[in-house]
Amino acid sequence: MDLVPALREPLKKVLGPATAKVMAENLGLHTVGDLLHHYPRRYEERGQLTHLADLPMDEHVTVVAQVADARLHSFASSRAPRGKGQRLEVTITDGSGRLQLVFFGNGVHKPHKELLPGTRAMFSGKVSVFNRRLQLAHPAYELLDKDAEDGDEAVESWAGSLIPIYPATAKLESWKIGKAVQTVLPSVQEAVDPLPGSLREGRGLVELPEALVKIHRPATKADIADARARLKWDEAFVLQVALARRRYADTQLPAVPRRPLADGLLTAFDARLPFTLTEGQQRVSAEIFNDLATSHPMHRLLQGEVGSGKTMVALRAMLAVVDAGGQAAMLAPTEVLAQQHHRSITEMMGELAEGGMLGGSEHGTKVVLLTGSMGAAARRQALLDIVTGEAGIVIGTHALIEDKVQFHDLGLVVVDEQHRFGVEQRDALRGKGKQPPHLLVMTATPIPRTVAMTVFGDLETSVLDQLPAGRSPIATHVVPAADKPHFLARAWERVREEAENGHQAYVVCPRIGDEDESAAEKKATEGDKRPPLAVLDIADQLARGPLQGLRVEVLHGRMHPDDKDAVMRRFAAGETDVLVATTVIEVGVNVPNATAMVIMDADRFGVSQLHQLRGRVGRGSAPGLCLLVSEMPEASPARQRLNAVASTLDGFELSRIDLEQRREGDVLGQAQSGARTSLRVLEVIEDEEIITEAREEATALVEADPELERLPGLRTALQALLDEEREQYLEKG
Repeated sequence: MDLVPALREPLKKVLGPATAKVMAENLGLHTVGDLLHHYPRRYEERGQLTHLADLPMDEHVTVVAQVADARLHSFASSRAPRGKGQRLEVTITDGSGRLQLVFFGNGVHKPHKELLPGTRAMFSGKVSVFNRRLQLAHPAYELLDKDAEDGDEAVESWAGSLIPIYPATAKLESWKIGKAVQTVLPSVQEAVDPLPGSLREGRGLVELPEALVKIHRPATKADIADARARLKWDEAFVLQVALARRRYADTQLPAVPRRPLADGLLTAFDARLPFTLTEGQQRVSAEIFNDLATSHPMHRLLQGEVGSGKTMVALRAMLAVVDAGGQAAMLAPTEVLAQQHHRSITEMMGELAEGGMLGGSEHGTKVVLLTGSMGAAARRQALLDIVTGEAGIVIGTHALIEDKVQFHDLGLVVVDEQHRFGVEQRDALRGKGKQPPHLLVMTATPIPRTVAMTVFGDLETSVLDQLPAGRSPIATHVVPAADKPHFLARAWERVREEAENGHQAYVVCPRIGDEDESAAEKKATEGDKRPPLAVLDIADQLARGPLQGLRVEVLHGRMHPDDKDAVMRRFAAGETDVLVATTVIEVGVNVPNATAMVIMDADRFGVSQLHQLRGRVGRGSAPGLCLLVSEMPEASPARQRLNAVASTLDGFELSRIDLEQRREGDVLGQAQSGARTSLRVLEVIEDEEIITEAREEATALVEADPELERLPGLRTALQALLDEEREQYLEKG
């Protein structure tokens, strides 16, 4: 899109080195094309005022408002000449709300002359609270009513009735970005259009140069709508073409078809199951077995609600591959989870996991665990079992990726909680097969369909959305610890009652407790200066106080792996009543007897993470209870998040809420590749129709012209829109 000479031009040549340096350091903009694709966040209408009531705390904002009042105060100051300092307080209004501006010292003179009552201006600064009132301290501003006295170009010269408000920073105000855009805007005529003409005309989309002019300098609101409709299609289509090319390339790779034996390991395993697979498990298993039987690698994403039986589906796929003479490897993000998987898979398989051992089944195979903390002798034996093929199923952490680990015939890689692994880690494991192994990616984080098509668009998707029979409902309640401290006391009584009835409980805290205090302070959120509650402190308080007499243990990521495993074994065996832990228990931990969970400082966790944690209880026949403890006020966004979690057990509904409350970049791009998201106007929840259509168009186009030989503009757009890190993610999946 911007790989033509005029748009490749470095900003320092066009805007000068000083401005270009600020743009590069603060906004990551380096070329004319980068700046043209830095779109306004919203638009203010000249003559109208911003609604000041909804300004977000601690964010850098730009508002258009009118000065209602300006007062200069003097105060005693040892730093000021003659011992007197000055403070200018300016109140701006939109008619329904007010905001205070404060200027100190030498910074008061110019605003004192310019910001007179009735003056209209754009103000830019960081929103803070002083004396319970919102304020901007030392904001930058630009007068809208007349030329500024220092001779700066007036806003009128570059903006019409709609004033674009750009994503800005403290060092680069919105109006300065607007003036820079005005300088480079003539270059849009050289932009190469990535959309095929037939697609653009068929949907009535404007041409790219026109869209870029209209997004930056709209004359009407209809101009903005035209521009956004066109630019959304660009983003959706170019990304979907990249993903379609990845899927197409995968179909060209060779792989060994893996079909289970008619009367082999999988049949023997199914025969010993004490329950019937759910319809969902049977359907998803059939999809996976069809993929495994083809001569190109499976690339499938398995989404499943917490506790929907994903591990069972993955295990059956691994057994099918072992049946067919291959090996299967399961990659887990933590040692706790790897050990948990090893323990549960071994238990589910029984004598089938004792292949080659006395008492083992004739159909059996070895199930081997490989983690970084294993002793030398156990590690040597595991490596030997893997390289000889004795171990049909290998479960491990990133230790599986090391060069020393050689497989006999790796046929399937199962990646658990895929978002926790880097591209290189996944790719290194996939590279250990004689031919590319089949790949099954599992996630318990429900992902809206559009996000799956966008972030995981190079994978086919299977969804497990029903819970196995026997799973119990989980009641979730918010405990407002600040407003009603007796509610928290009652929460500990409930934990004690569960323990007295023979059940167990988790208490989850945001941090461990042995960090220095400054690190803890940094974790304060939403203006809340309290350090997050810590596992070590809470465990001690509970053992001495409300849970005295119960068996309380701690679990966190900095414990020695052997100690972590020992704690989990005791908890799983019912030898511990209450486990006080960090989020190391978030995924995969399966203790059916655990019925209660108390999440301290719950407002510090995301919606999806809370849903994941909650899924650790209610895994048996007894009902589950999850208590979300928070000291945040009832009207705060944090409490609204907690209320949303308490209101539904539907993970897919919560994932939509989560995405709507967070910036898209948290979910797209950055979450997967570390790259700045390439999506600027496309909204993955609202624009489901565009994404779906773009995927269909892209798939058809790539099948007809994989190299895009007839569409040089689209090839150029692929190079420009996907930065190197994101391209690498798409390449390696």
